[in-house]
Amino acid sequence: MGLFDGKKGLILGVANDRSIAWAIAQKIMEEGGICGFSHLPDRPDDDKQKNRRRVTKCTEKHPESVKFVEPLDVQNDEQIAAFAELTAKEFGKIDFLLHSIAFADMRDLGVDTIETSRGGFKLAMDISVFSLIAVCNAMKGVMNENAAVAAMTYFGGEKCVPGYNVMGICKAALDAAVRYLAYDLGPQQVRVNAVSAGPLKTLAGSAAGVGDMLKLYQHMAPLNRNITHEEVGNAGAYLLSDMSNGITGEILHVDGGYNAMGSPGRLLDAINAAKKQT
Repeated sequence: MGLFDGKKGLILGVANDRSIAWAIAQKIMEEGGICGFSHLPDRPDDDKQKNRRRVTKCTEKHPESVKFVEPLDVQNDEQIAAFAELTAKEFGKIDFLLHSIAFADMRDLGVDTIETSRGGFKLAMDISVFSLIAVCNAMKGVMNENAAVAAMTYFGGEKCVPGYNVMGICKAALDAAVRYLAYDLGPQQVRVNAVSAGPLKTLAGSAAGVGDMLKLYQHMAPLNRNITHEEVGNAGAYLLSDMSNGITGEILHVDGGYNAMGSPGRLLDAINAAKKQT
């Protein structure tokens, strides 16, 4: 018996095989779950359909566990409604929904937060935050009682992480949205939580300068190492499974304990040791 035997749901936001969403989806499918996937729409002039190919390259390895792979523009309410209709047609009702969608223009990520453009702020908040609200609203009639929603967040929404900039503000808003959606969906016994993962080598992580963060976390986290895709996959699957019934409105940190630190910890020891050698 797997944790997700007989369970059906949606995975929104897989970009490629290094995506955190894919790590979670793999665990769900290993445990017997059946998934429907979204992907970024390809441009009409893109004959190679790069976005679709990146996702189907992952899903084609699990044909028995994948119901559909379809494009979804979360800035388009008509597309969200159509995706909900497709979900109802293919699944009837769903048991889990993973939201792993975020975006900010590089021109805004690359400047100090105070220099964020108005248009860039609206774009980042619309895709990274409002999309969760819009999707949950569209899917509320498609979710079974005791269904679960999980979003992906980051510590930069709780504390200032220089370089994360406008996306940190988006994650703070996303964290708040998780709590309010948990309240709104609570009467139908639908839970809403988020996973706050430490840095990993992903497409989004590369844009956020994950290399330096990996070194920092390795020295500062109580576990004295970085996390793995598998660990985040397990945590995300846990929040979407019946094992976490009774938990809602929470942020689950999977960061080796980095968020618990109030000082540089062993990093300070390493700095002092380096000073002695010079």
